[in-house]
Amino acid sequence: MRLAWFVAAVAAAAFWLHAPIARGDSGLPAPDHVVVVMMENHSFGEIIDPHRAPFIASLAAKGASFVNAFAVAHPSEPNYFALFSGSTQDIHSDGAYSFAHAPTLASALAAVKKSFVGYIEAGSPRRHNPWESFASARGVERPLADFPSGFAALPTVSFVIPNLDDDMHDGSVAAGDQWLQAHLGGYAQWATTHNSLLIVTFDEDDYSAENRIPTIIYGDHVRPGRYTERITHYSVLNTLVAMYGLTPFAGITAVPPIREIWLPPAGGNANVKTAADSKF
Repeated sequence: MRLAWFVAAVAAAAFWLHAPIARGDSGLPAPDHVVVVMMENHSFGEIIDPHRAPFIASLAAKGASFVNAFAVAHPSEPNYFALFSGSTQDIHSDGAYSFAHAPTLASALAAVKKSFVGYIEAGSPRRHNPWESFASARGVERPLADFPSGFAALPTVSFVIPNLDDDMHDGSVAAGDQWLQAHLGGYAQWATTHNSLLIVTFDEDDYSAENRIPTIIYGDHVRPGRYTERITHYSVLNTLVAMYGLTPFAGITAVPPIREIWLPPAGGNANVKTAADSKF
């Protein structure tokens, strides 16, 4: 009898030590925190290079790097709208717009009592801060100085928007890479052991590569590799929506969330290489 009790106790302990993360109805993980960083105006080939951007390259090597990720439009602003609201809002320029009734990621999270904050660096232009255009997202903006040093205090989802010097729009790739490491390197390391994610993506390319951009998902429970699945800003948004059991809205209803990168593997590995096989 004592032996049976001991075996059961050991089995229970093993289960809890190796228990999978919480998952929503979609089967995707439900991270405690997700930080999304939008950089600017560079193609995949210009960024995923350990000599030009060593920090981003390290994230790509240890995270999920999408080799067929694409922006949805030119110029910048429609892409920010797509990632935040699931639609370009039929906008084809950079300007000051106002949408009274359009749903957004912030409003969808608020509906299920989860939080969103847009952290902006001083000098970030309105066209890069999409929530400023949506009535449903007023009040979510904070200065980057408010980004907490204790990462457990972060909202459920946050966007980080650098200024034009630090997002590689006006500044160099090397300087932008260093900015990312200085401001989010600590969070990236913390995320790997705290059920959290860092997503690094770009608004658009420089009109040289059919709008193919870098997109990296890094953090806890991510299976490292180079993934050939074609994704867009809508795919990234719908992944966040599915993770938290939100009701899909706007254009993301026709786009599946990203599924195959999560540990334990959701399926086969036909279109993914291991990190050891990856080449920049």
